Amino acid sequence: MLGGDKGVIVDFEVGDVLIIPAGVAHKNIEPDNTFKCVGAYPKGQNYDMQYGHEYERPAADSRIRKVELPLEDPVFGKFGPLKEFWKLP
Repeated sequence: MLGGDKGVIVDFEVGDVLIIPAGVAHKNIEPDNTFKCVGAYPKGQNYDMQYGHEYERPAADSRIRKVELPLEDPVFGKFGPLKEFWKLP
């Protein structure tokens, strides 16, 4: 599910890749023992777990705006299409 509790459910198949920009709520709603998830972050960055509580904002919004784009596409490398789709506000 993407976008929080009122978000959209997205189905994935073997081999699918999902790149989630900073600030997008997400969770696996049908966990099973075959699902594999790899979390990767650009060099020098780490996760900043938030849970959607009102008190987490606006500080979380400020940190999200400071997240830099990765130097290259994590799947296709230097000339991959990531930067075409991931736009900073």
